[in-house]
Amino acid sequence: MPNAFLLISTRSNFETRFIRELKKIGEVEYAFAVYGVYDIIAKVNAESAPKLNEITKHIRTLEWVGSSLTMIIIEESK
Repeated sequence: MPNAFLLISTRSNFETRFIRELKKIGEVEYAFAVYGVYDIIAKVNAESAPKLNEITKHIRTLEWVGSSLTMIIIEESK
């Protein structure tokens, strides 16, 4: 099961609306507004690599996205 963090830049003042849209996507475990180069960090859990690709492509097409960076998790610590 591939998991990834998505770092997303949005248009100014749209972070809250964008997070609401992200939370409608079942594979998005959580999403937070953050300060820095990116505005939002989200964790995505997918059933397969192709599904993860589909989800990230969908997120990048949502309104208000400026840019994004996908970081696939290779190991989780417990």
